[in-house]
Amino acid sequence: MAIRKITEYPEKVLAEMGKPVTEFGEELEALCADMYETMYDAEGVGLAAPQIGLNLRLFVMDCEGIKLIAANPEIVGTEGEQSSPEGCLSVGKFPAVVVRPNKVRLKAQNEKGEWFEREAEGYAARCFLHETDHCDGKLFIDHLPKMRRDMLVKKFQKEKRLR
Repeated sequence: MAIRKITEYPEKVLAEMGKPVTEFGEELEALCADMYETMYDAEGVGLAAPQIGLNLRLFVMDCEGIKLIAANPEIVGTEGEQSSPEGCLSVGKFPAVVVRPNKVRLKAQNEKGEWFEREAEGYAARCFLHETDHCDGKLFIDHLPKMRRDMLVKKFQKEKRLR
């Protein structure tokens, strides 16, 4: 296992539609182990492959008792609404309030290629949506009003310059 470098905004891979995962086996399992180690090291609850520079439809998460690997994720149902702060390891963890569905049903494949569906509410549902967005080339800041997004991006870029 190895900690990978987290890709930061505005890297191109973060804005690209991920390619489907087609190879399942030891190599994918090793990649997912690295992703978990990277996520835990960065104190995150989810991490998508584009966040480590890989253009793949793949994420790992460990949030509110739901720990899973999701290859080729799809959101197949949503209900309700929640409005909560959201941050991202690729955007310096600067949070902003984002409105999202409160209940979400995810369909994906595990590391062996087996399809599954899982439902989550609240924070875990937010994680499903956030990480699936990464696989679709979207960031949480894309859900913000333009003025709020611009302010957050400026804050992140300033912090990045100071490192």
